Amino acid sequence: MEKQYFNLMQFFDGYVRNYRRMNLSHLHNISMFTKREIDYFAQLGEFLGFDAFVEDSKFDKSKGRSRPMDLSWWKRDARIDDEQFLYLALHLERESLPRRDIETVEKLFSKTEDAYIPHNVVGIQYVESAERMDYLNELILQKNKVQKSNVLMVYRYHDDELDLQRVRAYCITPKGLIEERNAIFNQDQSGYCYMCFEEDFAPFQRENLCKR
Repeated sequence: MEKQYFNLMQFFDGYVRNYRRMNLSHLHNISMFTKREIDYFAQLGEFLGFDAFVEDSKFDKSKGRSRPMDLSWWKRDARIDDEQFLYLALHLERESLPRRDIETVEKLFSKTEDAYIPHNVVGIQYVESAERMDYLNELILQKNKVQKSNVLMVYRYHDDELDLQRVRAYCITPKGLIEERNAIFNQDQSGYCYMCFEEDFAPFQRENLCKR
């Protein structure tokens, strides 16, 4: 079956613009951030008509065992097949620990059965620095030459100078890197977390005006 690709940068747009609705604050722990973000994408999949499964699994041929998927979207259509899903529409991994960045990539691009090769891939990964993203993207480009998925990688890292998180999204297809978008993650005056695009963030707007 021909792969069904999404405009994944639109998914990132919604993730950024709706982040405040997750009602996460500085009082919540890491596990709650992970849960709410995965739940957001699970609901998005259901709104789009897919069956969404949290903590699904797929067989990893290189390890000889099943490995978990944080989230999967499966396409079902009883008019075509009333017993089996038609394809794995999306595989998402969300990881807060930078030391597991390569493991996250390996999960998203593991050698598996044909029915479990995802048409679309989303990875949300914390990294130590901006330089690390280049290494991970090169690894993804290499692995995706084989898997041929539509990929959205969202990286988050702390900017010590501004004391906030920078968020960078990359869209990658089997042909290569096609689009990049930057945002920030911060807290409002009440301690609740939000995201906005860099061009909408007031300190960056003032900086750009000063440069003119």
